[in-house]
Amino acid sequence: MNGAMLSVKGLHATVEGKEILKGVDLEIPQGEVHALMGPNGSGKSTLAYTLMGHPKYAVTGGAATFGGEDLLPLTADARARLGLFLCFQYPTAIPGVTTVNFLRAALRAQGKEMPAREFLNRLSAEMQELKIDESFRSRYINDGFSGGEKKRMEILQLAMLRPKLAILDETDSGLDVDALRTVADGVMRLCGPDMGVLVITHYPRILEHLHPDRVHVLHDGRVVTSGGPDLARQIEREGYEPILGTAVAATA
Repeated sequence: MNGAMLSVKGLHATVEGKEILKGVDLEIPQGEVHALMGPNGSGKSTLAYTLMGHPKYAVTGGAATFGGEDLLPLTADARARLGLFLCFQYPTAIPGVTTVNFLRAALRAQGKEMPAREFLNRLSAEMQELKIDESFRSRYINDGFSGGEKKRMEILQLAMLRPKLAILDETDSGLDVDALRTVADGVMRLCGPDMGVLVITHYPRILEHLHPDRVHVLHDGRVVTSGGPDLARQIEREGYEPILGTAVAATA
């Protein structure tokens, strides 16, 4: 097993004064695909935003390192330059900023700028893989996009930026079967020794395409159990209650 790219130990965080994360422990080795599941309100999205450094989410205890570097003192843009990337559950529209200009600025900010011809050739190739029409190059980011188009655009950004770890926050929500397969295939095409994935989801459907190495269940602000892909299939069959009951009994 590779060394841990992301290491989270006893992480506590609050949102508007309310404690949501209550001691999260999580390790993701370099290049692996991990899934984070759990009921509504368990803290999954809070963990994603806290790791990315959203100012609304205040860390009150614990530690988080990425590639051996302490994440917590860093700003969100510094974390992105380290190689951490977040696909949003609800991507924001940016009127007035085209896809081309947005991606060139993002690459420049991360020190990954490339010659214009190389950039455009690579952009066209990635859009073709994700079945995104070429007209989207000149459209404003997410402005008037459908739900599926927004999710494809998130994966396009991921493909162009090539981070070390991509956090997918319920990227599967609102996708039909075909769009789900396109998005998942796009993620799997990028996975490998240089890029790992933490996919946050309620449902195992996307995991049938992403093939996670490990599955973790978050409940009441803590990771209460972890296992292999069979854990996701068990959740699909039985729901969360039997698993949570077993996990709580084991820690009692």
